[in-house]
Amino acid sequence: MEKIIIFTDGGSRGNPGIAGVGVAIFDNKKEIKGVSKFLGKRTNNWAEYEAVVLALETAHRMFGKKTLKMDFEIRMDSQLVQRQLNNEYQIKEESLFEQYIKIHNLIIKYFPHIKFIHIPREKNKRADELSNEAMDEGK
Repeated sequence: MEKIIIFTDGGSRGNPGIAGVGVAIFDNKKEIKGVSKFLGKRTNNWAEYEAVVLALETAHRMFGKKTLKMDFEIRMDSQLVQRQLNNEYQIKEESLFEQYIKIHNLIIKYFPHIKFIHIPREKNKRADELSNEAMDEGK
């Protein structure tokens, strides 16, 4: 089964503040797509969730129905979001629960083989670059 690794990062300058997300999609250690998006004024955690939403939507556009037969690994430096998506932590913030439901629905519909992995910030440089580009462009 083909495996795709996706790095995601969301950030805000201020909390809430100017926010952006970055997504880097890799196939066999080669980047095949980089995406960034300016979010306006948001919290950091909301941006981290939105990065996962953007990752899943982008992957679905790229691969279509093939996503149902592919392995996906989403790597992020937000331990909170990773643990909430793995149902290890409760979601207490209402706006984050809405994001969680968006992601849950995408997973059920298109991504039956997906894992969420926490990685150290220094291993998430490409997604971080992209999220910073989005914040810079949105100023």
